[in-house]
Amino acid sequence: MCLPLALSHDDMDALDAIIKRGRPVQKGEHLFYQGDEFKSVFAVRTGTVKTYTLTNEGEEQITGFHLASELVGLESYDSITYPASAKALETTNVCEIPVDRLDELSGKMPELRRQLMRLMSKELREEQQMMLLLSKKSAEERIASFLINLAARFKRRGFSGTSFRLTMSRADIANYLGLAVETVSRVFTRFQKQGLLEATGSAKDIVISNFDELTNIASLAECERIELGVEAG
Repeated sequence: MCLPLALSHDDMDALDAIIKRGRPVQKGEHLFYQGDEFKSVFAVRTGTVKTYTLTNEGEEQITGFHLASELVGLESYDSITYPASAKALETTNVCEIPVDRLDELSGKMPELRRQLMRLMSKELREEQQMMLLLSKKSAEERIASFLINLAARFKRRGFSGTSFRLTMSRADIANYLGLAVETVSRVFTRFQKQGLLEATGSAKDIVISNFDELTNIASLAECERIELGVEAG
């Protein structure tokens, strides 16, 4: 199933009929480029996709990381073109959902429309949560918040919320959080020495050892804790 929707069997069949399933997208390949005509929304089945824009100087600015069961391209709904590019960070399987067919189908199926609106709202809230990171002052707060956010998203989708793989590079994380690569590496090393997490496999395989303390470092506001399902320490 490409989309986590609770629909009747007939409605699921109708939705399934408009979904395009192609070959796996290899690491480094794009789903679409900034400025391309907006034609489809993509649901990530497996893998990870990053979205980014290019500055006037041609420099990459990462706007998000999308995990399994998340949608890519939602921010394009009020535009005729994609405002960002989407690139696979690893071998990724996606479902392509043509927006014209989706709009037509949801017009005939009220329950599909309602559930799509809820799903889109949830996805956009998660993006907004991550944008709040940029208002945090310290590198430790930003990185702790980033890890807690990823953990919560993995957990909601049925994966481990304390043991997961970072498919994005340290440079990508630094770009996204507005930090220097050296700062990101230094904070990860400090967190390991403090017993907050373990990192193996070229420091990509993460095990959060002290979730409560990492959450405290993140200095999450009450609304962030509620949204992420994180209890106050």
